[in-house]
This record gives sequence, structure tokens and C-alpha cells, in this order.
Amino acid sequence: MKRRTLAGLLSATGLRPLLASCLPPRGILGLNYHRIGDGSRSNLDRSLWSASEEAFDRQLRYLKRNSEVIGPDDIDAARKDRRSLHVLITFDDGYLDNYELAYAALRRHDLPATFFIATGFIDRPRLPWWDEIASLVRALHRGTLDLADWLPAPLAVDDDTREAAIQTLLATYKSLPAAQAAEFLARLRTVTGGRARGGRDDLWMTWDMVREMAAGGMTIGGHTINHAILSGLDENEQWQEISGCAARLERETGRPMRYFAYPVGGRSTFDAASRRCLERLGVRYAFSYYGGYTGAGAEIDRYDIPRMPIEPYIDGDWFRAIVQLPRIFCRRTQA
Repeated sequence: MKRRTLAGLLSATGLRPLLASCLPPRGILGLNYHRIGDGSRSNLDRSLWSASEEAFDRQLRYLKRNSEVIGPDDIDAARKDRRSLHVLITFDDGYLDNYELAYAALRRHDLPATFFIATGFIDRPRLPWWDEIASLVRALHRGTLDLADWLPAPLAVDDDTREAAIQTLLATYKSLPAAQAAEFLARLRTVTGGRARGGRDDLWMTWDMVREMAAGGMTIGGHTINHAILSGLDENEQWQEISGCAARLERETGRPMRYFAYPVGGRSTFDAASRRCLERLGVRYAFSYYGGYTGAGAEIDRYDIPRMPIEPYIDGDWFRAIVQLPRIFCRRTQA
């Protein structure tokens, strides 16, 4: 929250434009969203709602006035332009609100975006692991979760600790190899009574929606089949997840998978095997999820292009600071 405080201070004092004139934002800024709308009462992972419908509309309006919004096809040209800030708007996973709210707003503002689709959720709608974990914990009125094989102490769950407990469990799941992560989730189902609640059939887009967005100027990229954390898989398993996603996208949209986003996207969630799979498929660029800014003239790793997470707690001052001062507010971390 230090950055939020700094953003508010720069806005209140009028220093943000002055500082931006000294550090002009030139280069490529990647912004990453997941869901649009109000998730404050949802049984699912509320941190996935990046912005309300109204806040997203304001963000698009600001981007249109203060940057050049591009698609991934424009990255090569943007790298040669050392005078402007180029912004990539991206969405991960394939939630229904991406079509109903985000795509509608993008069309109103005549702006492009990229949607990275986990194809298995479109083909077989279900709760993803992060939403299931959140839902299992929310179904508990109060209690203690004993997951001794993974956590150093029992985890208390009540109205005051519920959100922190969910984030602890999500972080634990993300840190585990695939087989252990599945065992961890199975144990969590047992100790909570397995009472996950939340929509399935109305959670995801359909292929008709994906095709409509592609025809409407949006870029459709890959995000594996099952949102697998790739570094937890061996190379053959990674190939199945990535190539299967690519084949499904091409079958449904008629276009090859040229762009890809790593699920979860921290530096530890993909590896050399992931890169080899992408190279083998001829993927042009792949996107991570830590940092967000590549300055004009800087070297670019085509299989590790950073994106800035847009989270529900990022207010208007903070968002404007991200865009005007990406050198300060989008520093790349070793996540």
C-alpha cells in the first residue's frame, strides 16, 4: 500500500504531472485484468475482480487520452517508437464478464485488447481451483483448518481472518508441484466438508463469444487448457497443456495461437521447458505477471513480457500514476 499512499500524495500536491515530465513514460506498458464487475459479495476469489464496470470505463477513457493502446501485433513497431507510451490491455482466463462488460466497454471506446483463454474452462465449465478454494473457505461459518502436511500450524477461519486464510491457501497451492497441489486441494475439500458454492455454467464465455470478439478486433491468445502452473509439470505435460490449448484455439477461431500468457505468471511459474514448448509452436510473444513496463529502447525477452496486475484496490490516483510514472509504479520484481 506504500505505492497507493505515494500515488495519492503526488495527486494531492500536483507533483505527478511535473514528475512525469521529468520521467516521460515511453515504451510498452502491459496491463493485466481478470474480471470486471462487483465481486464484493461473491463466494469466489474476490481478488480476481480487477475493477468495477464504472472504474474500468474510467480507466479506458484515461488510457485513450494519455497513451497509444495497441495489440500484440503492434509490439514490434512500438519497440521502434521512442517517443510514445504504448499500452497493452490484457485479460486472463476467459470469464463471462470479459465478454459482457469488458468487451462492451472496449467497443464503446474503440480500443483493442487481448484475451488469454484457458480452453478447458470453455469446453467443460467448472470452478477453477482458486475459486473452489475461496468457495470452500467461505462456506465455513467458522473453524480451524488443519493441513499439517502443508501449513506449519492450523489455520483459523472466522469473519476477521477469512480473507487472509483464503490468500494463504491460494499461495500454498501455487507453490506446490501439480501432484501435491491436487492432493492439497483434495484434503481441503475433506476438512471443509467439500461444500463449494458458486456458478459453473454461467462463469465462462462460450466459443461463440470468443469468435465474436476475435471478429470484433480483439486478439485471442492461449493460457493452457486447465490453467496449469507450468513449472510444476514435466516437459511432456507442459507440451500437452500448451499445444492442446493452441490446437483448440485454432480449431474454434481459425487462427493460430501467436500469443500466450503463463498461468499465475510469476517468475517461478514457468521455466526453460515452457519456453521450448512455445518455441516449438511458433508462439511470437509470451506474457508474465510481475512488473509491467519495458522502457523505450530496452531489451525485450519475447517469452517474458511483463504485465502490471490491475487489482481491485488500485484507485484512480494509483491507476493514473501507473500510466504516467511506470518507471516508479511498475518496477519489475522477482516474483
